[in-house]
Amino acid sequence: MRMDIANPSEEHLMLREMVRQWVQEEVEPQALEHDKKEIFNLDLLKSMGEMGLLGLTAPEEYGGAGLDATSSTIVHEELAFSDAGFALAYLAHSALFVNNLAYNGNEEQKARILPKVCSGEWIGAMAMSEPDAGTDVLGLSTTAVQQEDGSWKINGRKMWITNGVLDESGTPADIVWVYAKTGTDEKGRTRMSTFLVEAGTEGYYVGQKIEDKTGMRASNTAELVFENCIVPAENLVGSEGESLIHMMSNLEFERLVLAAMALGIGKRCLYEMNKYASEREAFGKMIRDFGQIQRHIGQSYAKYRSMRAYIYDTANNMQLGKAGQRLDSDGVKLYAANAAKEIADSAIQVLGGYGYVGEYNVERLWRDAKLLEIGGGTNESHEKNITKDLAKNQDPIID
Repeated sequence: MRMDIANPSEEHLMLREMVRQWVQEEVEPQALEHDKKEIFNLDLLKSMGEMGLLGLTAPEEYGGAGLDATSSTIVHEELAFSDAGFALAYLAHSALFVNNLAYNGNEEQKARILPKVCSGEWIGAMAMSEPDAGTDVLGLSTTAVQQEDGSWKINGRKMWITNGVLDESGTPADIVWVYAKTGTDEKGRTRMSTFLVEAGTEGYYVGQKIEDKTGMRASNTAELVFENCIVPAENLVGSEGESLIHMMSNLEFERLVLAAMALGIGKRCLYEMNKYASEREAFGKMIRDFGQIQRHIGQSYAKYRSMRAYIYDTANNMQLGKAGQRLDSDGVKLYAANAAKEIADSAIQVLGGYGYVGEYNVERLWRDAKLLEIGGGTNESHEKNITKDLAKNQDPIID
């Protein structure tokens, strides 16, 4: 490995080398089995706390590593190279919960909770999507009503929540970041607020575990139910009605690391097809000597290098905790999600029948790649956002 856009400093390079070795030793051996059996490796995720990876972007005084967006991009890429389902569970904890709390929680909340989620004692989740509200976040129906003693009563159901359930017995996430409607403003617009709900809180439980998913089967997905769930006043994040302010900045970060997962998937698929094409013979020569195979490999390499450059350019310029970076966070996820699926499709084609079965990895990665066009914002929502943001700029050349 060398210093370049994807390893802009010695610290980044050392991080990549450490994670890559750990992935080869610990993640790769379990990936196929956990996907096949739809099992979430909770112990393996918790063990990342010992390496300082669960709180990668959290401040050091709370047990985090205090690193940047590029560091998180590196970790997500390396994890997804081996096991994208496990990488998604890591993303839900480290990016959707820990990073959110690190940049948007108050001092009391950070001091009380961050050490536990950085160490792996607690595993977190973020609950935004609902059965009838996904991309349309303002259409959510979960409500929170303040009580006379200052506490909040939450009612609603959240759907498609990664890490929503932690094991086969139905244990919910140790702590979850919940968005709820707390009324409307003078113009009739939804006022959305954020709450921290801890396991053991009465009225907070798993509705159902979502099973038989197309991909990302090594991560647990669940419906979470909040039924007259009372949380104390101190578990309100920020001020009532200000969720959209911090939601946007963290969604931009989420889209970057989802793109990093696409990069890891694309890189692994390119590796597998190149290796196979150099070993398999047909009609007396290696299949890599046939133009049909060269088209798949050549185009896949170009797509991989293109998304790598775009992803790390975006990562190196991203300021965590600040909104206003949507144009490229949407653009990089839109491009990378499409590219990863196309590379995975080419890999299956190159491997032929072998590519169609799980043992050769690319079938699993092809299934995993599809979620990236849906989760964390659909392709269509990214296209809408990009077009809307470009309309604000009169110069078609974006610097």
